[in-house]
Amino acid sequence: MKLFIIVVAALLASFPAFGHHPLGGMPMETFAHGLLSGFGHPILGFDHLFFVILIGICAQFTGHGVVTPGAYIIGMLLGCLMVAGGITLPAVEIMIALSLLILGAIVLAGRTLEFAPAIALFSLFGLFHGAAFGETIAAQESAAGTPVLAGYLLGLGCVQFAIALGAGWINNHVWKALDPVAIQPRLAGAMVAGVGLFLTLENIEGPLLKTIFS
Repeated sequence: MKLFIIVVAALLASFPAFGHHPLGGMPMETFAHGLLSGFGHPILGFDHLFFVILIGICAQFTGHGVVTPGAYIIGMLLGCLMVAGGITLPAVEIMIALSLLILGAIVLAGRTLEFAPAIALFSLFGLFHGAAFGETIAAQESAAGTPVLAGYLLGLGCVQFAIALGAGWINNHVWKALDPVAIQPRLAGAMVAGVGLFLTLENIEGPLLKTIFS
């Protein structure tokens, strides 16, 4: 757990700290405004942050440490656009919880994903993470017009891609964990899987109890 906290702290320290929104409450009217908004918004929730960090770590063992995180980013942006366009995905919160549980379990087990399965899994889960971003942020930005939304998505995508690549760099050059069975990435996987298990149980608890007592 300590190692994973160090990763999070190191990655966050590598980006400028925005105490407030970079536009200072100004209305967003241009592409540049949307771009600044995307850069300035924090990753919403530790579930998203932990997942994109683990994407960067897991990607290093696929042999395609840049392309495979890119698949997640593309899926995430597509999910945002779908929600902004009025298309909703089912069971978004449950799928996000399962994404942490599944990817965390894979990394914890010291397993290596082949290129094609990694692309498919990362992009699929990216859709649901993007849908969550879309529900909370992108729909608001879209009200200001297409250029603002485009700038926002670009900024958000760049920030998350940088975090994934930063996590991969730490895995390779700080931890020097070039084998998936190394202890550091497996500990990171354990923490993320634990968060995913908690969120999964939290999401199914309500419907399960309702079914039992109805």
